[in-house]
Amino acid sequence: MEKQTIGYVVWRLAMRLRVSMDRALAPLGLTHAQYSLIASLYGLRASEAPTQKQLADLTGLEPMYVSKLARQLETKGWVERVRDAKDTRAVRLAITPEGTEVTREAITVTSRLLDQLTAPLGGRTSRRAAEAQAALEAMLTAPIDTDPTPGERS
Repeated sequence: MEKQTIGYVVWRLAMRLRVSMDRALAPLGLTHAQYSLIASLYGLRASEAPTQKQLADLTGLEPMYVSKLARQLETKGWVERVRDAKDTRAVRLAITPEGTEVTREAITVTSRLLDQLTAPLGGRTSRRAAEAQAALEAMLTAPIDTDPTPGERS
């Protein structure tokens, strides 16, 4: 088999993680995308409720997708959506007590998955895992020119 590109390996890892998370979180009534949103709200619960736009920026999800996920979580009673008092166009999101409870359970589930995922590196707190994370974070923040014809801009 031909050696795979790093892009392909990162894509496969991301897909494996998403599918594993979806399967593991399903008994709690969550998808991986919903978990990323509610876990972010859980982490921010001591501060002012973020706007959907702020949460989109934090999670890397599209604002419209955050809105859709927030509505799904609101329907379950796990998130509250409230119009911002200063900017009526903005919607702030807050985790409910029920959402906090399910998120704590989900964190336990996802922690077990991350333990399994990082086991080949020596575990989540190993030097190799820290180095791998630093490399992935560097790739996430590297500028990427998506222009299909570099040098021929009009």
